[in-house]
Amino acid sequence: MKILFSIVGPTGIGKTSLSIILAQRLNTEIISCDSRQFYREMKIGTASPSLEELSLVSHHFINNLSIDQEYSVGDFEKDALKKISELFDKYNQLIMVGGSGLYEKAVNEGLDYFPDVDPNIRKELIKEFQEKGLDYLQDELKKNDPEYYAEVDCNNPTRMIRALEIFRGTGRPYSSYRNNLLRKRNFSTVKIGLTAPREIIYDKINKRVDLMIENGLLEEVISLKNYRHKNALQTVGYKELFEYLDGNISLEFAIEEIKKNSRRYAKRQLTWYRKDESVHWFNYLNTDEIIDFAMKIIDQ
Repeated sequence: MKILFSIVGPTGIGKTSLSIILAQRLNTEIISCDSRQFYREMKIGTASPSLEELSLVSHHFINNLSIDQEYSVGDFEKDALKKISELFDKYNQLIMVGGSGLYEKAVNEGLDYFPDVDPNIRKELIKEFQEKGLDYLQDELKKNDPEYYAEVDCNNPTRMIRALEIFRGTGRPYSSYRNNLLRKRNFSTVKIGLTAPREIIYDKINKRVDLMIENGLLEEVISLKNYRHKNALQTVGYKELFEYLDGNISLEFAIEEIKKNSRRYAKRQLTWYRKDESVHWFNYLNTDEIIDFAMKIIDQ
């Protein structure tokens, strides 16, 4: 039986470390489904695996794109399934890891169907975003689709615009279209979730942001200033520092905003995955217990 072990959980919890340990134990390779770590120019702000970590196990979809390349979740689904099929010719088990719930879902379940809508609606929403700001879109989504609002990255204008585009074009909330039957895959997926008390998760996030700053996150953001309009950079850690570079906020405030928004992102990640009853949850420290669980699954 071909098994894809999918490691999920909030940002900063230790998914990368566990994935490497488990991959080494199973003598296999890792598929990343972290949509921000695709871009080689964003290593620091996305906590991309270090060169040492990448040397320990073969990784796929890490630093494989440039920031000026457009890449959708649909592109990833197609490319990841192709790579997984190739790797299953060599291995009986693979590891998938990442913080992007939609990208993980695309691999394991397939993407939902959404109807075509008038392209002018998107143009109208982009204009409203530019003129009225992100708060305006957030308020509309919260009012008309509270279910999706509770789990989406509300600081990502692309996600906001996409959800509102569907709502305005069909009169139905975006979340109402996410109920399709699962796509049949030729492998089994076992989801391993890492968790911890909230105060520990938040403390780990705060310390990781401080480490990113020490490692040169500001310099990385400065190097990407000419690409700030790209979708990949409309995300935590980059947009706050662009605000600092524009002179709108202090560096200290920008760093605190990164921490706050990262904590909010972690909360949304947990909301997303806790709705999934197939996730097997473990304390992030219980590595041996997780390995024993995986071995028992394999031996069944």
